[in-house]
Amino acid sequence: MANSVYSINKGINQSIEFKGLKAQYIWYLGGGVVALMILFAIMYIIGIPSLVCVGFIGCCGGLLVFNIYRMSNTYGEHGMMKAIASRQLPKCIKVYSRAVFVKI
Repeated sequence: MANSVYSINKGINQSIEFKGLKAQYIWYLGGGVVALMILFAIMYIIGIPSLVCVGFIGCCGGLLVFNIYRMSNTYGEHGMMKAIASRQLPKCIKVYSRAVFVKI
């Protein structure tokens, strides 16, 4: 009975990672790819030549992948949410009355 048939999952409570992308950035990249596919379809239906469509979508896709990987490496799993939250905090709080410090 020393050999167990169950494998141990050592990745419990770790964030999802796929080819260097961490957590929510996988969803951002997926959403960007879907948006680029829709943009390509719209451009093709309008009548823009397909080679121009492919070139434009290719450039936009490259920029998308570059920016998503840069954000993933810069902020990490929760860093971007923390950066957005810290921008919403006030720089200083002004109190014009001493009533805050007086105990009633």
